[in-house]
Amino acid sequence: MSPYDLPRRLVAEGLGTALLVGTVVGSGIMAASLTADTALALLGNTLATGAILVVLITILGPISGAHFNPAVSLIFALSRSLPRRDLAGYVLAQVAGGIVGTIVAHLMFDHPVLEWSTKMRTGQAQWFAEWVATFGLVAIILAGIRFEQKSVPWLVGLYITAAYWFTASTSFANPAVAVARSLTDTFSGIRPADLPGFIGAELIGAVSALLLMSWLLQPRDPPEGRRIA
Repeated sequence: MSPYDLPRRLVAEGLGTALLVGTVVGSGIMAASLTADTALALLGNTLATGAILVVLITILGPISGAHFNPAVSLIFALSRSLPRRDLAGYVLAQVAGGIVGTIVAHLMFDHPVLEWSTKMRTGQAQWFAEWVATFGLVAIILAGIRFEQKSVPWLVGLYITAAYWFTASTSFANPAVAVARSLTDTFSGIRPADLPGFIGAELIGAVSALLLMSWLLQPRDPPEGRRIA
């Protein structure tokens, strides 16, 4: 349990999500302005996102747990690692922080403060990709906490870097980030109409990972005669 009170934890969640979204949107705008090669632009977007995740989880994790993601907060609330009464506050802080991150990125690149995205991301393949992306993210977080807690920032950053490329959706894996990205009509955007499919897939993927990892990470009880008192 964090030694920090709820207001500090909520500010940490909002700040972290704002910086994450600011990086995702800002690096997408920068990449698209520097090259017409979509693959090269995606690589720039990917590297910036993976790098900022390592930094943010390292510095803000001790305060709030560094969820920056309603799906992650949900699984921690379900597993009672996060008090359930705090879940709504975490989600609101994350969504608000994500929107602020989009605004900051737009202001830096002289875009309208907010704009509805027109980039279509929908269909069964995209939804399944988001299920896979979020399932993998939550599984890695839970296993990392169980076996190598100090490595979690790197595990998450490297996983998202990889998932940008092996998922059809480029791995949003985060409802708050998805909402924030619906407010930018740039490289990283998603149409508001496509949000329900993405968010639903992300939440189902997170809960699926929790169910599997709760069993997988539970060691088998040793034989009765070998129990250690």
